[in-house]
Amino acid sequence: MTPRSIGPVLAAALLVASAAACGSDEPAAGATPSGPAPATSDPAPTTDGADTRSQPAPITTATTATPTTATEPAPTTAPATLPDEPVVVGDWQAVDAPGCVCSDGSEFELWERPADPTKVVLFLEGGGACFNAETCSPTSPTYTKNLPIGEAPRTTGIFDPTNPDNPLVDHSFVYVPYCTGDVHLGARVTQYADDLTISHTGFDNASKGLQTVLTGYPEVEQLVVAGSSAGSIPTPAFAGLAADALPGVDIVAFGDASGAYPDVPALNASIGAQWGVLENVPDWPVNEGLAPEEWSFPGLWVQSGLQHPEITFARYDTAFDEVQAFFAGLLGIDSSDLLSMIEATEAQIEAAGVPVASYIAPGATHTILGTDVFYEVEVEGVRLADFLASLVAGDVPDDVRCVVCD
Repeated sequence: MTPRSIGPVLAAALLVASAAACGSDEPAAGATPSGPAPATSDPAPTTDGADTRSQPAPITTATTATPTTATEPAPTTAPATLPDEPVVVGDWQAVDAPGCVCSDGSEFELWERPADPTKVVLFLEGGGACFNAETCSPTSPTYTKNLPIGEAPRTTGIFDPTNPDNPLVDHSFVYVPYCTGDVHLGARVTQYADDLTISHTGFDNASKGLQTVLTGYPEVEQLVVAGSSAGSIPTPAFAGLAADALPGVDIVAFGDASGAYPDVPALNASIGAQWGVLENVPDWPVNEGLAPEEWSFPGLWVQSGLQHPEITFARYDTAFDEVQAFFAGLLGIDSSDLLSMIEATEAQIEAAGVPVASYIAPGATHTILGTDVFYEVEVEGVRLADFLASLVAGDVPDDVRCVVCD
């Protein structure tokens, strides 16, 4: 791809991004929903492989197996304040995000690792979710509440700048941490109880990440929008927003560990209202007349793909992902056959006319991109690293399915 001027389009995109990123923190009028009732009284966490800095701590439930990740620390409860000067940790540099906040109103920052200015990764971190007074409480382990300011992302998995097997080894990275409990899509400060107010402002924070890509990498020719767990859910949406601003740029959306979440109209509307998701639905022709009940997690792939069919969409899941199964159960969804749920959402997306390259591995682990296991996974003779390498090279690999998935 030859470099080209994106001046007018970039200027318009920056205007939109600036308006969205890190906006008002005033509670929405009447925003006091209670949310869907949890299916259990002891919610379990997400154990994101994307980052170990501030993931929810695992607890045991009577009805749901707890993910077996021994290295996950407890949520940060006393975040540091932003330093006067940008923090540099190895090749990573902190990026200040004025006005952006975490769920408890504490400080927020992005991270950036420059490399090839024509090839960039926008990565959306995972860390659970919350949607009612119980799951959003200060003691709830279901979501990351705030950030350990000044602590850089890990350098394993796709973040390893030294591994020659890394398909993204020479890409620049813009890393968006996650601490708002709304899968990077929220735009509302919601009061769940008299003493519990949550800043679901993840869309603003993630938009700051996209804005950093647009301003910092004007020569970008390829953009990979990737995310793990909660960060996986909005990857198609932010790939679509990036495509609005970057016509002609090769864009790949890769979601890690969120393929099982189904399209349930009542939940779409309820959780979307708590998080204020519809405040930032893109003004695309394909979204005209879209009802709250129709704005689903699988629908993000559909709407983005219909608006921007030039985007390459792909996703990774394990057949019995314990964390996805837990959160589905927490919402009252039967997750006893998670593999069928993953295959059903893929079928729904592709039936709407949006192709998705899918890689389903055996087992029950949650997320892969941030760990060195990424280089070890091989299903039916296809290495996951090679599957992603094909996408980065501009090819669309065949779907990969485990035959024996236990």
